[in-house]
Amino acid sequence: MDDLRFDGRVAVISGAGRGLGRSHALLLGKQGCKVVVNDTGAAIKGADDLGAGDAGPAQDVVDEIRAMGGEAVASTDSVATMEGGKAIIQKALDSFGRIDILIHNAGNVRYGSLSEISYEDFKSVVDVHLMGAFHLVRSAFPLMMAQNYGRIVLTSSIGGIYGNLNCVNYGMSKSGMIGLNNVAALEGEACNVKSNLLVPSAVTRMADGLDISQYPPMGSELVSPTVGWLSHEQCNVTGEMIAAIGGRISRCYIAETVGVYRPEWTMQQVGELMPAIHDKDGAHDFGLHGHIGHIGYSFQMARGEVQGKA
Repeated sequence: MDDLRFDGRVAVISGAGRGLGRSHALLLGKQGCKVVVNDTGAAIKGADDLGAGDAGPAQDVVDEIRAMGGEAVASTDSVATMEGGKAIIQKALDSFGRIDILIHNAGNVRYGSLSEISYEDFKSVVDVHLMGAFHLVRSAFPLMMAQNYGRIVLTSSIGGIYGNLNCVNYGMSKSGMIGLNNVAALEGEACNVKSNLLVPSAVTRMADGLDISQYPPMGSELVSPTVGWLSHEQCNVTGEMIAAIGGRISRCYIAETVGVYRPEWTMQQVGELMPAIHDKDGAHDFGLHGHIGHIGYSFQMARGEVQGKA
C-alpha cells in the first residue's frame, strides 16, 4: 500500500543534516515533497564550536533525496537569528516558489545546572531552539496565511513538559514552544494553517554520553511518520502535542482540575482545600480554545451554574 504523498508541496526542515531532521527530510523527499534541507553543520554544542559552517551534512541529504528521484536544495543559514530565519524561508521561495510545510528540528545541547550554567550557554540553546522556532515561523506564517494553506511542526521535548536536571536552557526553550504553537494554531485556524508540536525521543547524537544499553529500539525512523502525517494535508489536528518514542505515539495535553469556588478566600483556606483543588476527578481538557474554556468555566462556577469541589 502506497503511503501518503506530498507531490507539489514544499517543505523547509531545519537541522535536517543529521538525526531526526535527516530522517524527516528523506521521508518527505521520498514521498514527492520538495525539500529545503537546512543545517549549519555545527557541532552538537552549537555554531561557535569546531565544525561550524560545514555544508556537508545538508548537501549529503540533498544528494540522497535527488538519488531517489526527488528535489531538494541545501541551506546553511542559522535559525538563531532573524536574518537567518528569513534567508531559510527565502531559499524555499527562490528554489521552489512557495512554502507549504515548516518543520523546526534544529537544536544544540549545552548542559548546566540552574545554579551554575553560564549566560552564554543558556542563551546559545534558547537562540537555536526557541528563538529559532520564532524566526522561522514569523517568516513563513504570513506566506502560509496568504495562500490559505500551511503545516507547521515544532520539535518540543518531554524535557519541556516535565523538566529534567541540568538543562534549564533546553527545558525553557521546549516549553516556550507550547505558547508559540498555540498562537500559530489559533491565528492560522481561519486559513487552514495547522501547527502542532512533536515531542520525540530517539537515539541521535544528542544522546552521546548517555547509557542507552537498556533502551528498546529508538531509531529516527520510528518518529518521522508522525512528522509526516502532521505535515500532510490530511492532518486534522492543530494546537496539539504529539509524542513519539520507541514505537509509541501518544497525545500530551494540558488539563485543569474542576477546582474549588468560594466567594472569599483566606490563605489558610487555600492550604486546607489544596487536596480538593488537586483532585483530578472530572478534569477538563479545554483544547485549542482553552483560554475561552478556562475563563468561561470559571465564570460559570462563580455564578453557581456548575459546581466545584467541596
